[in-house]
Amino acid sequence: MRAVLVLYFKYFLLWDDNLSTVVYHTFVAVCYLTPILGAIIADSWLGKFKTIIYLSIVYTVGQIVMSVSAIHDLTDGNRDGKPDNVVVHIVLSMLGLILIALGTGGIKPCVAAFGGDQFEEEQDKQRSRFFSIFYLSINAGSLLSTIITPILRGLECGIHTQEKCYPVAFGVPAALMVVALIVFIIGSGMYKKVSPQGNIIIQVLKCISFAISNRFRNRSKSIPKREHWLDWAKEKYDELLIAQVKMVVKVLFLYIPLPMFWALFDQQGSRWTLQATTMDGHFGTIQIQPDQMQTVNAILIIVLVPVFDMGIYPLLRKCNLNFSPLKRITVGMFLAAMAFVVAAIIQTEIDKTLPTFPKGSQIDVKVINLDTENLTFSFNGNMQDSSIVPSLQASRYYTLPMDNTVNFTYGSTFKQFPVVAPSDKTRYTYIVRNTTSVEAVLDEDISKKPEQGSNAIKFVNALQENITVKINGASIGDILPFSFSNYTMVNLGVKKIEGSIAGVNCSLDSEKFGFGSSYTIIIKECSSSAMSVEYIEDIQANSVHMALQIPQYFLLTSGEVVFSVTGLEFSYSQAPSNMKSVLQAGWLLTVAVGNIIVLIVAGAAGLSEQWAEYVLFAALLVAVCIIFSIMAYFYTYSDPAEIEAQFDSDGKKKNKKELEAMGFEISDGPQSQTKM
Repeated sequence: MRAVLVLYFKYFLLWDDNLSTVVYHTFVAVCYLTPILGAIIADSWLGKFKTIIYLSIVYTVGQIVMSVSAIHDLTDGNRDGKPDNVVVHIVLSMLGLILIALGTGGIKPCVAAFGGDQFEEEQDKQRSRFFSIFYLSINAGSLLSTIITPILRGLECGIHTQEKCYPVAFGVPAALMVVALIVFIIGSGMYKKVSPQGNIIIQVLKCISFAISNRFRNRSKSIPKREHWLDWAKEKYDELLIAQVKMVVKVLFLYIPLPMFWALFDQQGSRWTLQATTMDGHFGTIQIQPDQMQTVNAILIIVLVPVFDMGIYPLLRKCNLNFSPLKRITVGMFLAAMAFVVAAIIQTEIDKTLPTFPKGSQIDVKVINLDTENLTFSFNGNMQDSSIVPSLQASRYYTLPMDNTVNFTYGSTFKQFPVVAPSDKTRYTYIVRNTTSVEAVLDEDISKKPEQGSNAIKFVNALQENITVKINGASIGDILPFSFSNYTMVNLGVKKIEGSIAGVNCSLDSEKFGFGSSYTIIIKECSSSAMSVEYIEDIQANSVHMALQIPQYFLLTSGEVVFSVTGLEFSYSQAPSNMKSVLQAGWLLTVAVGNIIVLIVAGAAGLSEQWAEYVLFAALLVAVCIIFSIMAYFYTYSDPAEIEAQFDSDGKKKNKKELEAMGFEISDGPQSQTKM
């Protein structure tokens, strides 16, 4: 669903780029904040299995509400294809997203931990392979969804009017979620189900809180210094719980820099998708939609996970190179930063092709000469800056203040017109000819680049009679002599242009239209033998190809493989037996914080250039990567099973003889137990 979400905000709810990005990342952040709730429910009351079932139902209901919210006929009383009350759609959309966030967030820490529960403690290799396959499976689903969901979105559906089919794009995932839930329930008898062991998160928080408060209460007393600050909780909590909390806190502290990775990673669904809307998506005979470019990530995941798992990692081990989990995470962060450097470079190339529209109280004006002789024109009576436009050609756009005049001259015939522009920050076109006197007509042009691969086309009738025009069979209507048509939107390719004058029909095949262009087409001739037109390109088609995004996707996905897969496995392996979901939730919480960082950094930076924002995020991640590498250097790996084995059923540490009998070597220093 996320594949089309930012485009749903922009093109259905009609929000701008910034609001669409803000709501998108807010939604993702909430999805990764709710895992804490899921972990509490699973570990305290229901267990992982039941939590997955119940919250998956919430998930499905939310998806259904989203599908209903996207039905444009729901409030389209006048049947014009536009919602009469967009507030209804916004309210339903937000309700659906909240339910989805509760559902997906609630099951996230449970699913990975539930899979890990199926393995015994000694099955480290199998469990590691499971997490790779688990991540591979998620991205196989992501691959299918980022191919199919945009296709479903691109369909046209509706009762009264045909519009983009977001209801089906959201509805199909809802139906498939029902199927997935049924399959999961059918396998119930095959699973190893670990019973909930109490409200462990609350216990952890209380233990930490008591240790801190106890330490400050006794700071002025002459009490011997304790080995660890959590040891100040010994007056109230058993030694086993304190040892387990120490393991969790040690890992959570290490997670502090990690959200910056997700701040970059999740922008492929927002900023990178919006970047793709300004690019050429024509791959041979296939037209790729901007949201389908996210398939590159899923395809690369499916390819790279086995490559790393069965190729690169074993090769490094054979070369006796210690590519530990924390080193992998560090490399992943660096690769993500490099991906954004590449994205910035691509953005600078895109910016060179984008039109510059007027700002403030200015307008843009161009002139089309419909006469047979050359036209000379100037603005504000300044003949020294005059320009010449040949017959049936156009000038460039001139940026002017709104209060202005224009002088038109054909030979010795001269006339001045006031530039009467209805609004600023807008583009306009004059058509000019010389009959008994100089005539000029001003028309408003499109003042933003066409999106979703469309091209904006309007016609000018340079003939002496009315002409009826069709493009690909769709009627543009009658165009009076010396007049403009309204704009019509056409997609990629060659179109058939047809004209009719007083029963005489004419036609021709158009030039091949690209992505995001705008043309004014002058109709010069329409007879039984021929149709002749002249093309004036007002806005250049997208010329930077979407394929240039592949290197940034490759770098980001490579970073994801060594960062995210490793992080899931690391979180599970370093967690105490009764806190697997807690640490999984902590890992997922870094994703939520990362999306919040996007909102803060993008808002606080206030950068007008997108490439500069990409560079800023890359620089921040490099800085964080350096900090994390220093923290990782001082981190010591734990074996939760061995640590827990040192305590009896009452949570007290076993005596020296018992530990030695279990194979631990005991010395007199602090933390002196080591496995022989």
